[in-house]
Amino acid sequence: MNKELLKLLDSINQKKQQVQQLAAEDKLDEAKTAKEELKNLQDRFDLLKDLEDQALEGMQQKINDGTATPVQKKDAVKEFADAARAGFRVTNSMSEGAPADGGYTVPEDIQTKINEYRESKASLIDLVDVESVTTNKGSRTFKKRSQQTGFTKVGEGGKIGAKATPQFERMSYEIDKYAGYFPVTNELLDDSDANVTGTLISWIGDESRVTRNKIILGVIGQKTKTVIAGLDDIKKALNVTLGSAFKSTSKIVTNDDGLQYLDTLKDQNGRDMLQPNPSDPAKLQLRAGATIVPIVVIPNSDLPSDTATAGKRKIPLIIGDLKEGIKFFDRKQLSIMTSNVAAIGELNAFEEDLTLFRAIEREDCQPKDTEAFVNGELTIDETTPAGE
Repeated sequence: MNKELLKLLDSINQKKQQVQQLAAEDKLDEAKTAKEELKNLQDRFDLLKDLEDQALEGMQQKINDGTATPVQKKDAVKEFADAARAGFRVTNSMSEGAPADGGYTVPEDIQTKINEYRESKASLIDLVDVESVTTNKGSRTFKKRSQQTGFTKVGEGGKIGAKATPQFERMSYEIDKYAGYFPVTNELLDDSDANVTGTLISWIGDESRVTRNKIILGVIGQKTKTVIAGLDDIKKALNVTLGSAFKSTSKIVTNDDGLQYLDTLKDQNGRDMLQPNPSDPAKLQLRAGATIVPIVVIPNSDLPSDTATAGKRKIPLIIGDLKEGIKFFDRKQLSIMTSNVAAIGELNAFEEDLTLFRAIEREDCQPKDTEAFVNGELTIDETTPAGE
């Protein structure tokens, strides 16, 4: 199945969840509209799937007739390992886009493995709005949010007064470079292909994941923290602060400590307010009054609580729609260079029989709409059980 069909399938699943949630909230008109959008997505998927199936049938017929030319598929893993052993000084198709000074850009299929590794860990990148850019700086234009007052009553022959026109503002970005170097023993490079690629991919991929998390959390942290004392404050954040503009697409992003707190909340009948999503039991949702809000849990290691104050644990509760709130500009220039003779500080690659790998990626992150999320913080007295 091609990438467009997979993307459509993901959109269909999301739209189904939206219809179910709207129906559960008794928003029948909105649910009907969403259902019609779901039908259009499904029709488009069916049409494209039929075309793909026909193309595959045609290819299979050529194979059966003996008219198809076999293509030798390259082993990207082996080529990546061989390139690593050669210091990435290669000139074949895997170096497309590499800098002129002999650098090496990770090929698309290896880059995909790194992305999958990011997703298997706790990554915030999927929660924000990501845009791929091809320049190092630019800007995006947005219409300012304003309260319109409507027309003024005018009598016969009276003068019509001027009304305010829309105002605009710009969000600028400038790509920054993030980099690091990694010493690898040459004994490791003599190991099997799987060992080389597995080590390098997990090593560099995890550094990239942590880098992006820190950048995104830094932007979220620019907004003043809102004190969350309990469930009522969560409801207020959803109903009033975020309101109808963002409530329906909001999530609560918290850590393991926050999950523990939410897992202790019970309604008047003693039932847990944190429940698995019926359509996807692997995901959690909180019933906050009349609102059902999805929960995203990030491990404490990636989203730590503040324990600087003795006896107090300040837990992050980021409430809202981060895709509307945060914009991440991805220059997509994850590149790697190596040297077995370089010296950095007291580290001498030639003397210590090492190969130094230098990884660089370029990106920027900016607030898109700070009204789309609440930077909440829940303080727990560690001498008192959570939830009391």
